[in-house]
Amino acid sequence: MAASCVPIFIVLLFLSSFCKSDDDTLTQAKPLFSSDKLVSKGGDFALGFFSPTSSNTSLYLGVWYNTIPARTVVWVANRDSPIAASSSATLAITNSSDLVLSDAQGLASWATKTNIVAGGAGTAAVLLDTGNFVLRSPNGTYIWQSFDHPTDTLIPSMKFVASYGAQVVGRLIAWKSSDDPSSGDFSCGLDPTSPALQMLIRNGSKLYYRGVWNGATVSGGTYSSNDDSIVYQVNVGQGGEVSLTLNVSDGSPLTRIVLEHTGKLTSLSWINQSWVVIGSRPDAACGIYSSCGPFGYCDFTKAVPVCQCLDGFQPNGLDVSSGCRRTETLTCSKQSHFVALPGMKVPDKSLHIPNRSFDDCTAECNSDCSCTAYAYRSLSSVIARVSLPRCLVWKGELIDTGKYNGNTSFTAGTYPNLGENLYLRLADTNGRKKKTLLKIILPIISFLLILTFITLMKMFKYRGNRQNKGILKRQILGHFSSSSEITDKIIEFPFISFEDVVAATNNFSDSNQIGMGGFGKVYKGMLDGGKEVAIKRLSEGSRQGIEEFKNEIVLFSKLQHRNLVRLLGCCIHGDERLLIYEYLRNKSLDAFIFDATRQHVLDWPTRFKIIKGVARGLLYLHQDSRLTIIHRDLKASNILLDTEMNPKISDFGMATIFGENQQQGNTARVAGTYGYMSPEYMMEGSFSVKSDTYSFGVLLLEIVSGLKISSAQLTMNYPSLTNFVSIVNEHNFDRLDKHRNLMNYFCTGMEIMGRWKSMRVGRL
Repeated sequence: MAASCVPIFIVLLFLSSFCKSDDDTLTQAKPLFSSDKLVSKGGDFALGFFSPTSSNTSLYLGVWYNTIPARTVVWVANRDSPIAASSSATLAITNSSDLVLSDAQGLASWATKTNIVAGGAGTAAVLLDTGNFVLRSPNGTYIWQSFDHPTDTLIPSMKFVASYGAQVVGRLIAWKSSDDPSSGDFSCGLDPTSPALQMLIRNGSKLYYRGVWNGATVSGGTYSSNDDSIVYQVNVGQGGEVSLTLNVSDGSPLTRIVLEHTGKLTSLSWINQSWVVIGSRPDAACGIYSSCGPFGYCDFTKAVPVCQCLDGFQPNGLDVSSGCRRTETLTCSKQSHFVALPGMKVPDKSLHIPNRSFDDCTAECNSDCSCTAYAYRSLSSVIARVSLPRCLVWKGELIDTGKYNGNTSFTAGTYPNLGENLYLRLADTNGRKKKTLLKIILPIISFLLILTFITLMKMFKYRGNRQNKGILKRQILGHFSSSSEITDKIIEFPFISFEDVVAATNNFSDSNQIGMGGFGKVYKGMLDGGKEVAIKRLSEGSRQGIEEFKNEIVLFSKLQHRNLVRLLGCCIHGDERLLIYEYLRNKSLDAFIFDATRQHVLDWPTRFKIIKGVARGLLYLHQDSRLTIIHRDLKASNILLDTEMNPKISDFGMATIFGENQQQGNTARVAGTYGYMSPEYMMEGSFSVKSDTYSFGVLLLEIVSGLKISSAQLTMNYPSLTNFVSIVNEHNFDRLDKHRNLMNYFCTGMEIMGRWKSMRVGRL
């Protein structure tokens, strides 16, 4: 007899050696013993035997996190039938492809009961990196999985099927205590029979907490922690399957949702070597089911949630938790109306009216005088994958109502936007008592008196402002030509007070400054009505003097074109001269084409669009406007870009108006930007439409090449971009070959030829 035991002992020792390496797989030939454990392939989870610290006499099979020092169990197999710790335990696969947990005497403590008759030779049990312990058939399908049989915990990737049709499939059941895995008093699951798809926590058979699905998530179901978001969502599938899933963003810490033995459904994350509570429900005394009584609600918008009465109701006693009563009795013989209460957790015990639109739902409740409230929600969503119009009506008392604010994340003292509109029926009031009427009339009379006083003050102020604006306008007109035509145009032009400009720019704050040039500074401002503007403040030493200032106003009073920047107004105050333009978010063209980090924004279609837009603006100035206008300072910094990268020509301070038959002008005061001025203008002071055309050609070269007209990258015997392009125009490629690195700066291969052609067009 002793001799026969030796082979058996050797076989058991041989079999047990297979599990000593912390493998992730269990087979029929390789069972799991008390001292062994399975570890998922990525090392995130472990499955094995454990004993609670408070009771070393019981042995449980469970799954826990393998990467953290504090053992945190997420699933227990034999929670209500532990094995005596003094006995050895074995988890094995039977011939019927079942997992069976048994003690030393062979008594089964737990089994999967898959009811598969086929042999289990090819069947394996695997612990996945998701924490799911699966029983897998030889063809790879799952015969059984622990995710379908949760205990008290939800973890990411788990699909918790709560119901199918009207049948409750799964529930979370809390531990009996923090150190006792056996089934406790609290359970959590969805109520599939409720039209509102409610999540319920029960204390035995007594309802403890209720959350309502609003089409995206369960009320009390969205939390966030810094940049990590945690959302558990209701999923409505085909065939009436309703499931709950926990989703976390990429890079989030370990996260779990556990139904605690106290009844709280708590979300926790592993942060700084400890479990941190991100949120829990219920987390306020008034969040417990029906704690605020009939027609009361828990106000979660307060820092400390408290019970309140619904609109049109008052407390039954000193304590609101005893419920509320109507301030005006509602009967079928009285007229009534509905008030919309936004952001509400809808009450319990509703009636579902199927296949109704919002108007139908309203009419349904309005036609029944016993209907006290209704709510409508279209539950169509990506999550639901089905269209679920939901009309709920209530008759009698409203129980377990709450109010949330508009936040979308959970932080201390705030709640996500989890509510919906609740339409509450109230009786019409008709002034029952003179005292009530007096309370209404006195505030109205006081308000009217105050309003009258404010109106009179505004009228006096308005008259003063009109007089001041008239004086301001006369002062400004004094600076301009006496020509009646120009004066009439200027009179129509908006003049803005200096006080309004100061207010718009926050007293010319540095934080509002968006640009600076030889003329002065440009500020971003906000006028009354919320209109964004750009305000040019001419400095005392500005090269743009009073003549240029007057010139720009006169011209803009005549010009209107989509490729010309709009001048919205002007201001003269003492020595201050200000021009108010439309605000263009992308600022000037030079900020893109000369910035290596932003050049990529201007692809070739965009550059071509900018070139065409500038050409249209010039054509309007030269040919299509009533008078021929020469800009005289066309350059990249004077081309502004709107949000769609449409160009607009700006800065008309040096522009000149030609007479009807005038073809050319001369000036002894040559002003402009070196490199953009035509030779005849720069040397002789002679200018015409050809002067702007020359500047446009230079601008075109800059747009195509991405180089300034005078650039540090063009110092290799080429004083400017125009000299460089002239060589291309003369087909002098031998000279270019000497500076191939220069060409490689902005083009390669066939793109070089394409851009050379563009340059030739620009040069011509």
